[in-house]
Amino acid sequence: MAVDSNPFNFGDLAVDARFTNRERELAELRADLRNGQNVVVFAPRRYGKSSLVWRAAQQVAVRGQVLVAQVDLMLTTTKEQLASALAKAIYDEIATPLFRVRERTARVVESLRIAPVVTVDPQTGELGFTFRAGHERADVDATLEALFELPARLAAERKKRVALVFDEFQEVLSIDPHLPRVMRSIFQTQPDVAHVYLGSKRAMLERLFNDANEPFWRSAKQLELGVIPPAEFTPFLVARFEQTSRRLPQQVADGVLAVTGGHPYATQELAYALWEETPRGRAANEATLSRALERVLHGENAHFSLVWEHASPAQRLVLQALALEPTTGLTAREYRNRHGLPGTSSVARAVEALLEDELLRQVGPGHYAIAEPFLAEWLRRRLS
Repeated sequence: MAVDSNPFNFGDLAVDARFTNRERELAELRADLRNGQNVVVFAPRRYGKSSLVWRAAQQVAVRGQVLVAQVDLMLTTTKEQLASALAKAIYDEIATPLFRVRERTARVVESLRIAPVVTVDPQTGELGFTFRAGHERADVDATLEALFELPARLAAERKKRVALVFDEFQEVLSIDPHLPRVMRSIFQTQPDVAHVYLGSKRAMLERLFNDANEPFWRSAKQLELGVIPPAEFTPFLVARFEQTSRRLPQQVADGVLAVTGGHPYATQELAYALWEETPRGRAANEATLSRALERVLHGENAHFSLVWEHASPAQRLVLQALALEPTTGLTAREYRNRHGLPGTSSVARAVEALLEDELLRQVGPGHYAIAEPFLAEWLRRRLS
């Protein structure tokens, strides 16, 4: 008998059949990449920003429409490391499709003031580029500027469209606070290159693009990702169960989405656990859903314990209150008294900090909700 693998995915990029809907946003982003439109993708953590961009890049690349180079800034703590990441992305995704083998490396490094150390991975044969520390600052800056200019120049030679994607873009500020101004001065001269920005620290990203004092102000179209509506998520869940010899009744699918609220990561996580609890050839039910939720909460316990440990006393009280009783009147006297909350100013400061950490999200004027679907359930169980 064939053994089916779990069709749901969380934690990694959701690729191929595991990518969930987002058809409107996907079509919009594909068009932006083709048109050289700069885009910043806003969404809370675990909403699938990277998966969406990866999927759009994959589709336009397969159709030969756009060459997309992606740079993850999470592990780039210096300008030299940023230059290394840029050089590799440009070589792999732009120079490789455009030039013959003997030309590729030369076209990437010939205009750089600092020559990188080029290495070959003995296992994969892939090239790596390393810019060693110790060079003059002016030389490092000039090398970075040349790399920022390179995608547009290479593409223009071969009359191709290109896009440059920066994941965790807010990290440029920790590399060098002046770097956004340099990047913006170069990118604004590249109308045929789509620059796509995304990151996990929403407040910092919003400040970069929405503050009139920042160089990237009004420089990119803003694409907002929300939860996936049940009408779009349910068919995906049901189909994935059916494709792996299991059934997901409508009422159980409704139960999954009632817990997760259509949160992309959380829904995939709970569906993963539910699939594991459902035997081949059988249908999921309320009992298997309950066991699946227990499994998820057990798996998230270390994460939520760390969140709780780092929260201040006022933040803990706010989280507890919202887990037990969502409200639009968080600072109302009766609500504060009922849940033992401190004064209005202390509550306001706690809310501001929780929003900054993306533990809360604002769903309306004065109305806040716990952002991570399982955190509220985790708190309720411990409070009871």
